[in-house]
Amino acid sequence: MYRDATVGVVIPAYNEVGFVGDVIREMPTTVDRLYVIDDRSTDETWTEILEAARADAKARSAHDTAGDPLVADGGTSTLAARATIHDPIGRVVPIRHRENLGAGGAIKTGYLAALADGVDATVTVDADGQMDLSQMPRLLDPIVEGEADYAKGNRLLSSEYRAAMPRFRFVGNSILTFLTKIASGYWKTMDPQNGYTAISHDALAAIDLEELYEYYGYCNDLLVKLNVQGMRVADVAMPAVYGDEESSITYADYIPKVSSMLLRNFLWRLRTKYLVLDFHPLALFYFVGAGAAGAGVLGAGLTLLSTLLGAGVSIGQTSVLVATAGITLLLFAMVFDMAESEHLESQVQ
Repeated sequence: MYRDATVGVVIPAYNEVGFVGDVIREMPTTVDRLYVIDDRSTDETWTEILEAARADAKARSAHDTAGDPLVADGGTSTLAARATIHDPIGRVVPIRHRENLGAGGAIKTGYLAALADGVDATVTVDADGQMDLSQMPRLLDPIVEGEADYAKGNRLLSSEYRAAMPRFRFVGNSILTFLTKIASGYWKTMDPQNGYTAISHDALAAIDLEELYEYYGYCNDLLVKLNVQGMRVADVAMPAVYGDEESSITYADYIPKVSSMLLRNFLWRLRTKYLVLDFHPLALFYFVGAGAAGAGVLGAGLTLLSTLLGAGVSIGQTSVLVATAGITLLLFAMVFDMAESEHLESQVQ
């Protein structure tokens, strides 16, 4: 336990031989349960998980080992349908997917198991050793102190931490940070791709886990769901660790998939939070502003095209006015959106 709170750690693993075993063996003693999910790896990841679990159980004394988890008896029907749950080995619950479900799918499986067990705080840790386990208390503190429902690492808050990030990752991260701010409504939150997180039991129970995105953008999708439920998010300054691991992300697939997901989530958040659960005119400002700005830009383009073709048709001034009005409405909507979620965000240096 950590400060009287039970702690579970979800570790998604896909082809992580040489890494996942070390992550399990080095897990802090304050962690009560490790949900290690093999996402149908094609190497010996599953074997390494079982061996590391046995070594961890042997290294721990009997009074440190937590009781059998609820998921040992099958857990939820959704969990049982998507994965085979191995008998707990000490505090480790090895879970193997029946088919490859992706990074988000593995996190979803771990969350379902932690929710079934009633764990107070659930941490997500990558199996590749990128995350400094000694930093875990900094993620857990806002949760156990009741100051946040979800805490996530942020490698962009400090210039020192940013310098350690490869440039291509920094550029991509910055773009996704901006897009996620718009989609999620958490305008102060940065580094949304950081997978080092902690979430409370109440937050897990509040969101619709069944609908959690099962690709690499799961962390962005989760932020949107948390915002709609009014959950508090803490950004915790934290360094990244880069070693010999290789990313399995295919950017040609990743960029269009995550971008389209963020657009869908943005529209869903506006409709659900500001039109269905409550009413706020900022939703209308967004929709009308986007339509006006688009119409204005289209009109300006047609004017330019007609001028080049000598057609003599001009709606340029009207188009500029419509576009200006649309952009103004969008800016008003963003300002209102920021104000609505400002009390839900905090930063921990």
